[in-house]
Amino acid sequence: MHKDSGGALARMEASARILALIKLANVGLTLIWGFAVTYVFVRVLPLREFQSFLLLVAFGNFTISAEFGLTSIIYARLRRHWLGNLGLGNLGLGNLGPGLPADDAGGFRLEEMGVLFLFLGLLIVGGFAILSVALAVGGLHTAMPLLFLLFFLSACINLPALLAKRALAAVDGNFLWEALDCLRRVMTIALLLFILQGLDPRLSLALQLCVSIAVIGYAIALVHRRLGMRVAHWLSFRAGGGHVRAHYLRDIGASAAFTLSEIVAYNAPYFTIAAATHDARPMLLFDFFFKMSRSLSMLVRAMVEAALPRITRAYHAGDRARLRQLMVRALGAALVFALGASGALMVVGEWLFARLFDGRAAIDRIDLLLIDGALLALAVICVSVYVQGALGRFTHLLGRSLPFLAGSLLSVPLARILAPERFDLLFLILYALTLLAAAAIHGLSLHRLVGRRP
Repeated sequence: MHKDSGGALARMEASARILALIKLANVGLTLIWGFAVTYVFVRVLPLREFQSFLLLVAFGNFTISAEFGLTSIIYARLRRHWLGNLGLGNLGLGNLGPGLPADDAGGFRLEEMGVLFLFLGLLIVGGFAILSVALAVGGLHTAMPLLFLLFFLSACINLPALLAKRALAAVDGNFLWEALDCLRRVMTIALLLFILQGLDPRLSLALQLCVSIAVIGYAIALVHRRLGMRVAHWLSFRAGGGHVRAHYLRDIGASAAFTLSEIVAYNAPYFTIAAATHDARPMLLFDFFFKMSRSLSMLVRAMVEAALPRITRAYHAGDRARLRQLMVRALGAALVFALGASGALMVVGEWLFARLFDGRAAIDRIDLLLIDGALLALAVICVSVYVQGALGRFTHLLGRSLPFLAGSLLSVPLARILAPERFDLLFLILYALTLLAAAAIHGLSLHRLVGRRP
């Protein structure tokens, strides 16, 4: 029975179609949770309190993203190690047994896992401390500080979840994680919606946190078993930290700079809009775009991650024809998703905006058209970032992210100076143009990628 279930699991892991389906199901649940957060809290919080809550969400996004791409680094290194274990040629790693440290000086070592989990834990503690100080001194205004702290923790628990996900994916454990995460999402959505039925929001968030800790703990146990780790590997911080410092600080530096650039580019308008105006509409308009872009990026990511086992094999084996074929498919699928989302927004966007924000602002057709154009550009950017990040090309990605960063930072002040009476519209125009320029740069980068050897 155990062998039969193991064989069935292996077949599901090997099927890009099945992986894509379960990843899309998980994306759907994640999106429902994200929209449910807005739907619930815009109804239980006063408008000014909800605007502070949106800043909290943005700060949580900053904190989660401040893992500096370490999870992408661990995926790239562990994936290369695992493919070497499976005997894929052209990797130069030799025949490494599963669960054994790499023999080459700069290869993957199991002690890295404990160091990275420690770093993410310290990042959560640091973010929690900063938020606590901001609440104490009035930097973030709220009459419900405990609610804000619990929400921050329930969001940031996704940091260790992301590392567990990437580690399992690198060792062909995609299906295991996605099934576990679907279960987690269903339970947290139910707890969130219970708030509208009278459940104390603080209790709801505390229970969501407990569910996430249990599921993530089990996922980490799966990583431990799959890699053949011992407890000592998790606690060898000196050995693991020394290996990290000695062999891939360059990757960490490039990844950290790239991640910071992306964090600021995607989230800075929350703060620049708050500094530019007290009018709620521009903030709600950008939050709507952010939610749409996040929804699309998650769909594209699910599709790309389902194809990554084949893409990474083709790249590391030097099979450029196969790599080109897979990249064309990935870009085509991403653009189909973007076109579908754009068409849906033109039909139900005004209704969705009004329902989502409880009628506290309205969105125009021109706003929706600009968002649609930005989503098409975002699809190309996402494919480039997810694929090249999985291949460890962080320095290359950093150079391509800087124009997007500059455009994001300048869009709000330029719009405020040039058209104060239509500040919100000009901001959207500038932000959409920034994304289109960034997409052109990433498209050229992908074209060169499929023509170069690893």
